[in-house]
Amino acid sequence: MEKKLWQWQIWNNLPYLTCSLLEGWQHGFFTQDFYPRLPEELVTVLDSNATVYRVKQVHGDRVLTPTEIHHVMSQGESEDVLPPADAVLSDQPQQAVWVASADCTPVLIGDILTGRVSAIHAGWRGTAQRIVPKAVEHFLKQGSQLENLRFVMGPAIAGEVYQVDRSVGAEVGASLFVAETKPPDEILLTLQALPTPPILPDPDPDKVRLDVRQINFLQLEQLGIHPENIAIAPECTYQNPDRFFSYRRTHEKKVQWSGIVSR
Repeated sequence: MEKKLWQWQIWNNLPYLTCSLLEGWQHGFFTQDFYPRLPEELVTVLDSNATVYRVKQVHGDRVLTPTEIHHVMSQGESEDVLPPADAVLSDQPQQAVWVASADCTPVLIGDILTGRVSAIHAGWRGTAQRIVPKAVEHFLKQGSQLENLRFVMGPAIAGEVYQVDRSVGAEVGASLFVAETKPPDEILLTLQALPTPPILPDPDPDKVRLDVRQINFLQLEQLGIHPENIAIAPECTYQNPDRFFSYRRTHEKKVQWSGIVSR
């Protein structure tokens, strides 16, 4: 019998989600039930001996290691001010790396050979800037091989309900055509015609529906990542108010955290 890809775990009667692609690491996509706990407290669920690393998320494409985080903070006015970035990549064992999300895609990556990990906040802006492929570049610079990387995208807003301006859909879609220049309408039509389209039509002619996780999946496929090494959570934050915060649904600035500990 094939092992189930996604599993609900329970800690103190609170649910969080794990994925068997990352079974070699302590990790979790935490639900709104853990709010307002921060990673410094949540890490005890995964590994109480791990050191927590996170950044000030700014919807960009900057990737930092804990060493770089320490360096940036030591150069600043206060060592308590987190540096701006949207991905953290471990460089030592027992480092817990974290990202927050409320509709954006949380991505956890693990290298099965080195044990290194990354946590990435991939909203539409970061996805348009190809933040996940840029994190992969950092893995490769550290000596990783593509075939050893495992990618897991956690709960996020589903494409079927994520209405955006056509210009936003085209900007994110253009991240799949970096070697050529296509007009926005051609980008949208090309992506709508794919077997699993990341761009869906909307009743409003000035809008489209955008599947950010599918754009990230296609970016990874373009890098040569095998689809079996990529997992996408079936949960939608917008459509599951009992489990997840959704900024698009409530306009409240509340988040759920996702984290993974390096081996």
